[in-house]
Amino acid sequence: LFMKYVVTGCAGFIGSHLSARLIELGHSVIGMDSLCAGSMDNMAPFLEMPNFEFVNGDIRDLEACRRLCDGADYVLHQAALGSVPRSVSEPLLYHDVNSTGTLTMMVAARDAGVKRFVYASSSSVYGDTPTLPKIETMPPTPQSPYALTKLTAEYYGRLFFQTYGLATVGLRYFNVFGPRQNPYSQYAAVIPKFVTALLGGDSPVVYGDGGQTRDFTYIESVIFANLSACTAPESACGLAYNIGGGERISLLDLAACLQDILGTDLSLVFEPERAGDVRDSLASIALAQANLGYASQMGFRDGLLQTVNWYKEAC
Repeated sequence: LFMKYVVTGCAGFIGSHLSARLIELGHSVIGMDSLCAGSMDNMAPFLEMPNFEFVNGDIRDLEACRRLCDGADYVLHQAALGSVPRSVSEPLLYHDVNSTGTLTMMVAARDAGVKRFVYASSSSVYGDTPTLPKIETMPPTPQSPYALTKLTAEYYGRLFFQTYGLATVGLRYFNVFGPRQNPYSQYAAVIPKFVTALLGGDSPVVYGDGGQTRDFTYIESVIFANLSACTAPESACGLAYNIGGGERISLLDLAACLQDILGTDLSLVFEPERAGDVRDSLASIALAQANLGYASQMGFRDGLLQTVNWYKEAC
């Protein structure tokens, strides 16, 4: 049964992968992106497909969001400004785009009567509590404006489900990586930065001592989580779920693994740690397994191999 999906942030890393998969499955997709962070290149594989429509618009524009949601079955809301360090320097902008933008989309989705509103949250809502793994019942302690905007989205998600009956599901992504992730922004994620540095014969830059750990999550797992959230029973709604790979990898281990894959042997450059950065991260995925039927779709090294191969072609 083919459905109509809305994907916000469709020109971004995650949004473009979701759009491509939905189109591949035969669904109709209407994607919106302001292109402030996303790239038309990310949509090249499906931009001309008959079951895809692109709207250049802003999630803070209620009328644009209303037109987007009209007649839609599902909304996959991925649009946001990323980057913890940038949010520390631009908190007003982050609140405006991430918090107000998400609220605007929820109002439009509620009024259009969509079946399910799935939105991107983040592992950053946990802050730097030392307890591992992170479990959804732990009190959130966001350490950056970015993290706070994601937590705000979760509270709105719960409220819209309880008060208005909009079936919302939040997905707390843990360090997503994969092909098409932008390595060139000063706020780029660590894996694309490391890969492109090594491919260019440059030493990767590590902020801190490199002992900090992350639960790196391959993009396939995120696609699986979003599609599962659309079809999960209504009892799963109104909550936010950890979406991770279930493995703890230090930045030093990441660098060593990439050097092994690429056959390089470059020394690392160490810089002071950055404000708002979390020391350790690991997801408990038990709740997502129980309520959404979630499962990690690819191991860390296999995901890295896929990613490295893409950057070899692209860079």
